[in-house]
Amino acid sequence: MAKRLTKTGNSLALILDRDLLERTGISAETPLEVSTDGDVIVISPVRTKQRSEKLRQAMARADQRYAGVFRRLAK
Repeated sequence: MAKRLTKTGNSLALILDRDLLERTGISAETPLEVSTDGDVIVISPVRTKQRSEKLRQAMARADQRYAGVFRRLAK
């Protein structure tokens, strides 16, 4: 999906389509984190400690269950 920035006062804004917002669960009230690696801009919902812990646990379970598969895929 290609987008262009829109001039808003002295700043530039990125308009996100409703479909994209609905698929990601982002609304006007969702706090967002904006980061970059110097080349790519990443916009994501701020993760609560509870959500981060849930993700960490899911990753640990996947690692325990599929560690051998992951090692073979890495080769």
